[in-house]
Amino acid sequence: MASRISVIVPVHNTERYLERCFGSVAGQSLPQDLIEVIAVDDGSSDGSGAWLDAWARTHDNVRVIHQPPSGGAGRPRNVGIEQAKGDFLFFLDSDDYLGVEAMERLLRMADEQDSDIVYGRIVGIGGRPAPVDLRTTSPEVSIFHSPVYWTLAAYKLWRRTLVEEYELRFTEARLLGEDVPFAVHGLLHARKVSVVADYDCYYLEGRGDGTNASQQDVDWVAQLEYVSGILGMVADHVPAGPERDKLMERHFHGEVLGMFGAPYLARDEEGRRAMAEAARPLCQEWLTDGVSEALPPRLRLRAHCLREGMTDRLTAIIEADVDRELGPAVIEGDSAYAAYPFFRDPDAGIPDACYDVTSRVVLRQELTSYTWDGPVLRLSGKARLDGLGDPAGQEVGLVLGCQGVTYTVPATNKNGVYTAAVDVSRVADGGPLAEGVWTLRVTVASGTLRKQAWLPRPTDAAYDAAPQSEIVRAEDGPIAVAVFHSEAHQHVNLDIGATRFPLGRDARGAVNSGFFGRTDLEFAVTVPGWSTPSAQLLLTAPNRESLLVAGAESVDGDGRIQARIPLQRVPAGNWNARIRLEDGAFTRDLPIADPEGEPLRLSIPQQPLRRLGSKAKKVASRALRNH
Repeated sequence: MASRISVIVPVHNTERYLERCFGSVAGQSLPQDLIEVIAVDDGSSDGSGAWLDAWARTHDNVRVIHQPPSGGAGRPRNVGIEQAKGDFLFFLDSDDYLGVEAMERLLRMADEQDSDIVYGRIVGIGGRPAPVDLRTTSPEVSIFHSPVYWTLAAYKLWRRTLVEEYELRFTEARLLGEDVPFAVHGLLHARKVSVVADYDCYYLEGRGDGTNASQQDVDWVAQLEYVSGILGMVADHVPAGPERDKLMERHFHGEVLGMFGAPYLARDEEGRRAMAEAARPLCQEWLTDGVSEALPPRLRLRAHCLREGMTDRLTAIIEADVDRELGPAVIEGDSAYAAYPFFRDPDAGIPDACYDVTSRVVLRQELTSYTWDGPVLRLSGKARLDGLGDPAGQEVGLVLGCQGVTYTVPATNKNGVYTAAVDVSRVADGGPLAEGVWTLRVTVASGTLRKQAWLPRPTDAAYDAAPQSEIVRAEDGPIAVAVFHSEAHQHVNLDIGATRFPLGRDARGAVNSGFFGRTDLEFAVTVPGWSTPSAQLLLTAPNRESLLVAGAESVDGDGRIQARIPLQRVPAGNWNARIRLEDGAFTRDLPIADPEGEPLRLSIPQQPLRRLGSKAKKVASRALRNH
């Protein structure tokens, strides 16, 4: 059977990791006869080559190629490409390893979607972060509108015909970024790119001894010249405009400006100046306003100083950033500015836009709990404006809204942890909330800058139960309330007056005939919070005649109401039955269903029942009119 996947593994002095790495390939859920492994020993001197030869003797699908050291992973990967026979290529570094189902899942996605490239979720271990945390499995993504372009490492499934058609190869004799041109060229030509994010496919090892290629010392001036070619490749394939800017933003963020931090400060003055001079033409040619605006202020400022040749100011800004010597952001109206050096220094002449962090101030929040305390809904959670320093001085509140009407409830905030009390009987300018559905949002302010967000449901499983209306008791009488979560986004809402979630949806009743011709209606209903034993039977006829019939009732502490209503004095006819709850000005009529769940209807014969007297009928009619 022909191999489906060629796993190419460059090896250089990683003997202590090899058993884990190659064992993860041998342990794949995808049958081994569908996988060929090409191990390229790049001049190892620690015994890695002998280990590979021994492994290959007991694994028929493993081939080992030995070559002199080449100075990076590019050459051994290219050798592997030339020898590969699989439909797809996968590049695995010898100090990393795979999840058991990685190859099976990636190949299934590629076959089902006819994908040229399939990303698998990468997990960082040993203190090494994953390049991008891909969270959503997608059959097809755009490199312009998804995070995939932000992870250009080789650890993906590549269709071999794509690699051959566009002659994709890795840069040789380079320790840093040797895979970027390969990935960029491939992504720009791929017909379809897919993502498998619901499984940990690739485990990226951070070596504690500092021997990862990305941790080695680099000739940064030469690296910038190399990056210039990558930016030119992007410009050759993507016309100027927003889409090119999206890709350029990633390269300025990662390959150009990222080195202007600790690596820059580690150079002497001459070395710093050489780096700045090498980066300046890149900023002048490719750093558009769109790219600059998309960068965070710490990089936007570096880019401005590089473009304008402000080396001394560049150094001061980087030092403040690396040493974390920044003060709180400057708030003016609804704008915020990072407190980097030279802000509004007339001698520096750096525009305010370089310091603007308004769009990057993010409201981070979560709701941890809510519960009713009488008519007061008590909520607790976390809320802060990220990017503005200590959240202790930020003001937090809740905003209730319904049909254009809003009310704000201040919360108590302690270092970003808040508590709030929403009294539904008093929050509306001293009165109760009107009946209807009210949305809840959290609002956080720092000075004059304020942001709002919908209140999310708590993550605790205790809040998974289906919403149910209940009765809360205020000084002015009962109020029907329910807390529910919107279906689309799980935002928290209030139903005041049981308008969306009616009370007593479990109301059930049945007619029972006893001795001596006695006929009774028995019903039961649960209304959480109801404690007054004053439920009556409301009967309505097609001719709109109505009767209220009282009977023996009981209610327990859980709001379970039970009643047996004698029907002897109910006039003959067909009647619809409901339960009426009354307590002061509060009145609710609850439909009753029969044991099968259908609306309960009574058919009262002429005999032996007698029509109620006119006095009783007048009382019933008056009660209905008052309702």
